[in-house]
Amino acid sequence: MRTSTRARAGQYTALLAYLIFLAFPFLWLVSTAFKPPRELASLHPTWLPHDPTLANFRQAFDEQPLLRAGLNSLLAALGAALIAVVIATPMAYVMARRRSWLTRAATGWVVVSQAFPFVLLIIPLFLVLKNLRLIDSVPGLVLVYVVWSLPFALWMLAGYVRAVPAELEEAAAVDGAGRLRTLVSVTAPLLAPGIVATALFAFITAWNEFFFALVLLKTPEKQTLPVVLTHFLGAEGVADLGPLAAAAFLATLPSLVVFALIQRRITGGMLAGAVKS
Repeated sequence: MRTSTRARAGQYTALLAYLIFLAFPFLWLVSTAFKPPRELASLHPTWLPHDPTLANFRQAFDEQPLLRAGLNSLLAALGAALIAVVIATPMAYVMARRRSWLTRAATGWVVVSQAFPFVLLIIPLFLVLKNLRLIDSVPGLVLVYVVWSLPFALWMLAGYVRAVPAELEEAAAVDGAGRLRTLVSVTAPLLAPGIVATALFAFITAWNEFFFALVLLKTPEKQTLPVVLTHFLGAEGVADLGPLAAAAFLATLPSLVVFALIQRRITGGMLAGAVKS
């Protein structure tokens, strides 16, 4: 009994330490965003601002077009998430249900593609977008984000498809339902939690992405939020810390809000699908 209690206490302690490790950068970012310049320049920084101020947020909006950049990021992230899910859902179904050398090769490609660094992809993607006349455009960036997030979306959704009992589809086939009808009426509702989770992954990936947006978007009016955040760095690499922290804090809010709104639905959908027979 004592050994079990000590082991459980050790697990909770390790979990608490891990949570603190993950939360520290965000909490420090929030604290910095509300600190006045005098406290930011102090040699003895404090956890909480003694004189909280919104001046950093006003200065951030005055110096950079955060709203326009945020709209560009939102359009790119939503477009990439929607297109990736629409393409990945039927492909993942085929990968999970059809056993052949082609599906095994596709699964291997999905795994291997995740090891490719950005640098190897940017040149061929740049040439393709140049031929399509999509350089320096948000639709071109959406296309790049779809290509980048599609392999992992396939891998995620294929796992959800495998978790759906094949007996449900066989019962629908016995009742006369075709393959498409079975996918739409039987499998798709059970895949809803997986589809939402995959869309969330694609959205957050596109929202936070920096490298592709930096290379492909040159017009200031079309730049996304992560690229605009770099404008708070001076010519000598000196950061305007207060406005930068305020803008970075605002940039993290959409991802947190989206996850907070749908995480209960994801959990509830998983539990509901687990008890169906």
